[in-house]
Formats: sequence, C-alpha cells, structure tokens
Amino acid sequence: MRWRHVAAGLLILASGVVALDRVFPPDLARWRNRSSVVLAVDGTVLNVATTKDGMWRLATRPHAVNTYYLDMLLAAEDHRFRAHLGVDPLAAGRAAWQLATNGRIVSGGSTLTMQVARLLEPHRRSILGKLHDAIRAVQLEVRFNKDEILAMYLTLAPFGGNVEGVRAASLAWFGHEPDRLTPGEAAILVALPQRPTALRPDRHPQAAIAAAAHLMRRLADGGRIPLADLETPPPAIAARRAFPRFAMHVAQRFGVDGSQPIRTTLDARIQTATERLAADAAARMTDGGDLAILVVDNRDLSVRAWIGGVRSALDLVRRRRSPGSALKPFIYGLAFDDLALLPDSLIEDRPIRIGDYAPENFDRGFHGQVTARFALQQSLNVPAIVLLDRVGPGRLAATLRDAGVRLDFPAGDAAPTLPLALGGVGISLLDLTQLYAGLAHNGRSAAPHILENQAHQAGTLMTQHAARMITDILRASPPPEGRMAVGLIKDPRPIAYKTGTSYGFRDAWAVGYSPSWTVGVWTGRADGTPRPGFYGRNTAAPLLFAVFDRLPAETEPDPLAPAAEGLRTAVSAPVPRGLRRFAERDSPRMPGNTSPPRIQFPPDGAQLDLTREDGQRGALKLEANSGTPPYRWSVNGMPVPAPLWAAVPSWQPDGPGFVRVTVVDAAGKRASATVRVR
Repeated sequence: MRWRHVAAGLLILASGVVALDRVFPPDLARWRNRSSVVLAVDGTVLNVATTKDGMWRLATRPHAVNTYYLDMLLAAEDHRFRAHLGVDPLAAGRAAWQLATNGRIVSGGSTLTMQVARLLEPHRRSILGKLHDAIRAVQLEVRFNKDEILAMYLTLAPFGGNVEGVRAASLAWFGHEPDRLTPGEAAILVALPQRPTALRPDRHPQAAIAAAAHLMRRLADGGRIPLADLETPPPAIAARRAFPRFAMHVAQRFGVDGSQPIRTTLDARIQTATERLAADAAARMTDGGDLAILVVDNRDLSVRAWIGGVRSALDLVRRRRSPGSALKPFIYGLAFDDLALLPDSLIEDRPIRIGDYAPENFDRGFHGQVTARFALQQSLNVPAIVLLDRVGPGRLAATLRDAGVRLDFPAGDAAPTLPLALGGVGISLLDLTQLYAGLAHNGRSAAPHILENQAHQAGTLMTQHAARMITDILRASPPPEGRMAVGLIKDPRPIAYKTGTSYGFRDAWAVGYSPSWTVGVWTGRADGTPRPGFYGRNTAAPLLFAVFDRLPAETEPDPLAPAAEGLRTAVSAPVPRGLRRFAERDSPRMPGNTSPPRIQFPPDGAQLDLTREDGQRGALKLEANSGTPPYRWSVNGMPVPAPLWAAVPSWQPDGPGFVRVTVVDAAGKRASATVRVR
C-alpha cells in the first residue's frame, strides 16, 4: 500500500511538472530573432542584416562548423554533453565542493544546455539564476535533440560587440565560413564567449591569442585534444570584417526574418560587378540622379543581378514610370503579325493631327518617306502613332497584360489611347525587361524569377516570325556615343536594344537582349523630377552596353544566325508589291473645312534628307489639310503636275538647296512653306 502511495505521489508530481512545463515553456524569441541572409545561386552570402535588436546573429547548424571547433567546444565546456539530460550531476557536485572548500567559485558547473538556457533568457549570475537555468535546461532537453540544442548555442553565443553565433564570429573576425576554421581560430572562438569584451579580437588581439593558447594547452594536457594541434601557429587577426551588403533591395523585400536563408538565383559575380558599375555611374550623377539595373538569364528567366537603386531606399526596379518610346517594338510586332507592313515597307513620317493631338519627333523634325525599319531604329513618333492607330491601343494594352505585365494608365482614362505609343502609361523596369526577354524567346513572355523554384506562366506577345523581325531591326540600331558600330567589331555580341525617354526628361530607359541575356536599365530621380538633357541614348544606353561587357560569353544559339534554318533569309525577304507602302487609315487626318489650307508636309523651316537606300534622291511628298480641296501645288513658282488617281502629289528636286512650296485650294486661298532639301 505504501508503494502505491509513493507511485501516486510521483505520478502527481510528474503531472505537475509536465503542467508547469506547458504553462511556462522556454522563451525562444532570441533564438527565432536571427539575421536575414541573402544567398546567391551558388550559396555565396550576398547580404546579411542585423536583427531587430541590432545584433549580427546568423543561424548556425553543427554540420556547418569545422569539427576542430565542435570537439574543442565540448571538451572545454561540457564533455558529457551527449550523456546528460541538461544538468550534469558530476559537474554540479564538483562546483559545489570547490565553492565550499575554496570559498569562491572555481568552476561554474553549467552544462552547455544550461548556457543555452541563459542565452535564451539572459539574467544576472546568482544561485537562483543557476536554478532557473537548470530547470530550463531540462525543459530544452525534453523538447529538442542534442544537435538542435547545440545549434542554439552556435547561434546565440556572444563573440564581442554585437556579434553573436559562431558563423557571424568566423565571418567577422576571420573573413570565412566556420567550416574552414583552423585549430588556432577554433580555440579563439571557444574561449571568446567566456569574456567577450576582454577578449574581443579587434580590440585585444594578443589577449585573445593568449587565451586560446592557454585553452589548447589545458585541453592537450588533459588528453582532450591531440598534441599536434598545439603546433598550429596563432591566427592573424586583422580589423573586423564587414558583413556583405549586396542586393540590398532584394534583402529588404524578402528578408522578413532569419528563420531560413533567402536562396536566390542571383549570380554573385554578376551582382557585385553590376553594383560597382552602378555605384560609379551614380557618383557621376551630380544632380541627384539614380539608376536601376536588372539582368536576366534567358535560359530559364532567372534574375542574375538586381540593383534597385544606389541612392534610394525605394526599389526602383519595381516602381512604375513612363517608358517613353520603349514600347514601340511591340506596336511594330503586332503590325507585322497583321501583315499591315514589313520591315522594308515605306511609311510616312510627316505632321499629323488627331483631334487636338499633334505628335512630334524627339528632334522636332520630320523625315518624310522612310522604311518601317528606319522608323523603329530612329524611334520616330509619327509612324508609331499611325501604326498604333491601325493595331489599336486597346489591343496592344491587352496583349501586354496577357503577357503578364501590369500597366498603370493615368487617372480618368477610360481606355488606352494613342499616346500609349509614346509612354502614356506606367510600367516597371521588371515588367519592361520581361517584355524584351519575351522578344528573345521568340515572342513568348514569362515573368523573370529571383527565388529558387518560383513558378511562372507564359503569354504570347507576337509570333516567332514577327519577334525575329523586331530582333533583326533592333540589332542594327545606332550604338550609343562612344561605342563602335557592330560592323567594325570582330565577333561582336549580338545585342538588340531600344531606348526610351519619358515626357519632361523624367525617366530614361534602355532595354536590350542577346541570345543569352536580357538587361534593363532605368535612370532618373526617385522623386520623378525632371533631368533636362538626360535621355535614353546618352544616359541609359551606355550603361546597358557596359553591363553587357561584364556578362559571361554567349552560350545560347543565335536565332538569326545564317545556319538557323533559313530564318535570316525569311527575315530579310523582298517586300511583296502590296506591302511596299503602308496604307494609312483616314483617322489620323483632319477633315477638310472652309479655313485657309495648311501645308501638312513639308513643314515650314524643315531640313529634309530625301536620300533613298539606293543612294538616289527621292521625291518630296506634298500634303495639305484644311481649306477646300482639291489643292494645286507649285514649287519655286513652277506648277507641280497633278498626280494620277488619288496618289499623293510629289516633286522631284534636281539638287540640294532651299525651295518654296505653295498650295492653293479650290477657294483660292493659299499657304507657303520654305524648306531645305539635302
């Protein structure tokens, strides 16, 4: 009967202990509050952030630490760690005997688990504190296995200043991961937590080395480490190393806590090289400008470099701004798909008016009759507007959205309109780069990803044939100032690119792609204020080519190579008769009225280069609106013969010089313009 009472009492006691354990569990907040770490695709540490309490505290597991350190730690601090249940009776008894016989504490008797308990819940040293640690140690042993408890120590142990954990200490004091610790370095890190302020390596290097030597001698004399370890020369201790701080905007976006490292697709070499390039470029922007750069690997659409800004805390890769002319290639691509024209079809670059909207080119001039190829390479505005009028702004916007990008239209716009061709929309550098990567993928667009195993869906921008025609055109775009033309370079990287400048010089863009890489560059001010005189070709385009210079060599096959199943021939095939000239719709023209006629082309004061691709001088097209048709034309006082049928009248100059063009309408009203023919 007595044993039954004892058993019942033990059961009640055990139940009480379990209940108290559940009601008062160990506080693991410090263990969970770890530094966030951004890793490159190969595991290289790109960025480390401090914890909420300002500590460098990196999660560390035993398998990531050199066995030199682990063996020395257990030998010095708790050689029966694997055997006890949180409290070592032998060590506790020895500590109590030494206290009683010496009148002072000779050894603390704390196990490694008890040290973890104190690291989790710091307190002043006292007998009650030891009792608290012992109880918590038993709770930890019940909840976690030995490697998990050891991982807590490896993460929380103090190593001087705001450095906690053996990984942070190894990186800060020795500049490498803890799996490469030498015996001498390991001894310093074992000794350091006992007196982290007095032995801090950057302030007291000799004291740290002496403490490590003393520790190693004591352990060797006790037979706990090999004597050969004593022959290791003392490590060289330099100034504290800074933790990596690359990919700051990626860290800000994904680094919520340090529970797990952020494994990205970033390439450490490309990211660091691009950041140095960006920092140098930003230093030259004395007006407070900033920039953003995105590098995408076309093989799998993984992001290899992400620079969200140099001066701004905002991630400018994701901010939506006006792209200027950067969307024009997608207008042409849809027009090619519709067989509205081909790259070598002729299209008019002349003044037009659509209601109150009268678009002009960047240089305020007009070029007359040009090929679609030339119009896109020179980023002429009027041909792009005319083509978008044919394709439809709503269709272009829907195509881009279906491809997976977000477009922000001005407030109050019920539907996309023609200014979409010139940047009348907001789009991010991330989305714009995605669209150009879609051109590299033969018209199939999918979102670039920066996290491992991130799923993405693809959408269609245009057909493969249209995408390759766009690529062929953009590869021949004039290079930025200071770059040699492709034809003068031996084995050049085939880069197709386009620039864009938003209204008021607020944003300057350049996006380009090769078979293997797509690169997007934005420059401007984070607050959106203008930067007069800074536009895509003179700011963003040089940066674009500088980034390409730092990228690895091409590995993907060139879709426009002569051996690519005759596709190059198809791209440059002769233009069928029906597509030699783009047939405009009537909508971009003003209807006739009773006001005096106005010469729509050539504009007064214009300088016109009428040289055709074959080197011969072309005809000067003559066009008017307003007034009362039909119109009669004269040049330098000589009548221009009326054209047959409904053709546009033209005049063939016999040489360069100034000419005066006059038009007279059916009501006898007239208008004149003086232009220079080159």
